[in-house]
Amino acid sequence: MLLLLDYFGIIVFAVTGCLVAARKHVDMIGFIWLAIVTAIGGGTVRDLILGRPVFWTVDSTYLMLCLATAIIMFFAAHYIHRHIRMILWFDAIGLAVFAVIGTRISLDAGADIMVAILLGVMTATLGGVLRDLLAGEPTLIMRREIYVTAAALSSGAYIALAAMAVPLSLATPIAILAGFALRALALRFRLKLPGYRWVKSS
Repeated sequence: MLLLLDYFGIIVFAVTGCLVAARKHVDMIGFIWLAIVTAIGGGTVRDLILGRPVFWTVDSTYLMLCLATAIIMFFAAHYIHRHIRMILWFDAIGLAVFAVIGTRISLDAGADIMVAILLGVMTATLGGVLRDLLAGEPTLIMRREIYVTAAALSSGAYIALAAMAVPLSLATPIAILAGFALRALALRFRLKLPGYRWVKSS
């Protein structure tokens, strides 16, 4: 089930990359590039940091999913864009799934708790940051979105549940649900993190 959710997350993230490519009116190569960067960018950096084989070099299914999604989206992006709200909900699921998977992989690789949380968040969010940078758009971090925070919640919840000896078969869906719920609330009620305000001294 977790592997299927992982593949699902790859497709959803690739779709969001293609939607950005469509707004920029790029060619099919641009679609493919943004789909790949968005979907596997975070996990690639995670694996490089951990010194383990990069996941898509071991299982090329991830690349094939990105390629297939990009080709389909090149012809269908204008239809999919009408359902952008639905895509955001799917993206919230992918975000939570990737955060938990990244955390689990990091712990299995011997990372300590803080590193595992950071790499879990990175797995879930760095691809989107790279996508926005390549497209010349403000990143999610700069928009005060409750996005990274939701990923951190999933990651932290997974570690906390595992520390309490909760079976992984139960800890995993609970942690995914926690991050998804926070992101869903942010989408539903347009919640944002408070921004910094510069107060001039008199």
